[in-house]
Amino acid sequence: MTSNMDREMILADFQACTGIENIDEAITLLEQNNWDLVAAINGVIPQENGILQSDYGGETISGPAFDPASHPAPAPAPSSSSAFRPVMPSRQIVERQPRMLDFRVEYRDRNVDVVLEDSCTVGEIKQILENELQIPVSKMLLKGWKTGDVEDSTVLKSLHLPKNNSLYVLTPDLPPPSSSSHSGALQESLNQNFMLIITHREVQREYNLNFSGSSTIQEVKRNVYDLTSIPVRHQLWEGWPTSATDDSMCLAESGLSYPCHRLTVGRRSSPAQTQEQSEEQSTDVHMVSDSDGDDFEDASEFGVDDGEVFGMASSALRKSPMMPENAENEGDALLQFTAEFSSRYGDCHPVFFIGSLEAAFQEAFYVKARDRKLLAIYLHHDESVLTNVFCSQMLCAESIVSYLSQNFITWAWDLTKDANRARFLTMCNRHFGSVVAQTIRTQKTDQFPLFLIIMGKRSSNEVLNVIQGNTTVDELMMRLMAAMEIFTAQQQEDIKDEDEREARENVKREQDEAYRLSLEADRAKREAHEREMAEQFRLEQIRKEQEEEREAIRLSLEQALPPEPKEENAEPVSKLRIRTPSGEFLERRFLASNKLQIVFDFVASKGFPWDEFKLLSTFPRRDA
Repeated sequence: MTSNMDREMILADFQACTGIENIDEAITLLEQNNWDLVAAINGVIPQENGILQSDYGGETISGPAFDPASHPAPAPAPSSSSAFRPVMPSRQIVERQPRMLDFRVEYRDRNVDVVLEDSCTVGEIKQILENELQIPVSKMLLKGWKTGDVEDSTVLKSLHLPKNNSLYVLTPDLPPPSSSSHSGALQESLNQNFMLIITHREVQREYNLNFSGSSTIQEVKRNVYDLTSIPVRHQLWEGWPTSATDDSMCLAESGLSYPCHRLTVGRRSSPAQTQEQSEEQSTDVHMVSDSDGDDFEDASEFGVDDGEVFGMASSALRKSPMMPENAENEGDALLQFTAEFSSRYGDCHPVFFIGSLEAAFQEAFYVKARDRKLLAIYLHHDESVLTNVFCSQMLCAESIVSYLSQNFITWAWDLTKDANRARFLTMCNRHFGSVVAQTIRTQKTDQFPLFLIIMGKRSSNEVLNVIQGNTTVDELMMRLMAAMEIFTAQQQEDIKDEDEREARENVKREQDEAYRLSLEADRAKREAHEREMAEQFRLEQIRKEQEEEREAIRLSLEQALPPEPKEENAEPVSKLRIRTPSGEFLERRFLASNKLQIVFDFVASKGFPWDEFKLLSTFPRRDA
């Protein structure tokens, strides 16, 4: 087993030899080879000849014998090649090339790039900066080291730094530069954001707060009161520039270091506070001034603590609650929440979904997979000391607002009132289960506000993350992006499943449509056949009726004919021979006195009605 110190040395040598700058990748390769430096390097840069020996494992790796006569001396290896090379078998050497480190150093409005070997010291960086910035080394504080403040004699290699580093220079003993364009520079500073790294001395906790250059020192102190519960009058500060003598001064002209400045705050001890309060109770009270700068100072003259006065001022600013108690309609409650949030923290804030929590689920989850989003639930609490800073500094940051609007449906609720808190816990228990509801129920007031990241997962809703109010913009963004990565992976699976399901449904619809068309064609064919049969039957009936009618007419004509006269008759008799279309002959005798109609009736009685047939004489041929 190698110790932590040995592993750090192995890691540094491995990175220097292989040029791998990613620490996680380098550690992974070393762990795969049980922290055997030579084996790890050979795995990345295979050796062709020679014998390599590890200074850490004590093992020797043998290759083909090295013959000086047959192998000319190798040329010097380039800077990107391996630090190990073939050597004589009697001596095994691990040659380490120097590792180059890049530093970007910020000083006011300038950036200086410094490149040094890791064998150099911190003091050599300062000497380079002295030539570039024209600042004496004795007046220069080089900040930004991850390990805290370091000495000038510290060797860079001992700090185990990555290849690229960012530092900044502070010059507290030098006055800010003056120029003819002071007003322009001041205006530019007013538009800049200052990162104040504030350490709470009693609890040893750091707060990273962003303020615009136009913010005043008084606003900083009031925000710190929200975080630490130390009244403004009882705050004892360290680190303010000597030029910051007035709390009404804006940060841009206070002489703070840009972009970061460190401050320390603690509670001012007042052993005579009890005696002062007893004396104040016996003195008369006189209103002196209602000016902005003296409100908190004059409060002590009336026997009122600054915290109480600040609480009264905060409650005065919050004339209406964020959300009405026992609101019947969740949409109306969220309309008031959005309006009150805008009045307190400005118009740059997340777009809160107006509607019930169920409607927010529908909007985020129950749509096509490509259109789904994560659901972010913001839980507000007015009595938490973190609420004001979280809302103004984190939730209203442009980067957070933009990221939420693109990837999330944001729904909000106010837990300040007990009735609203109970109502949300009921909704939470119904939608997320008792475990999540119990987690929120046990949260202390100072842990609010909370940010819940919800992902719809098929038949259930999963809480990916619960973010508390004591966070920074970078951490909040990082956790939102981590949740988004999980959601994106799940969304791709859902899109694939949905596409496959839609493809199956399309095939089924096409089959159903083809089957329906086939049924319709069969039905149409059957109906056409039935119509044809019905038409044939109808025509047959008509034909039969016509035949019956013709037969009846024939019989009636046959019965109406006068009897055929005999050959021996007193009257003249004519014998007619009539040829039918089929070639048969009809013969009958008629009296000369008979009318021609009787001949027609005779022919019709034999099945040849006169309206269908003509009776022609043979010679001359004419129509009778």
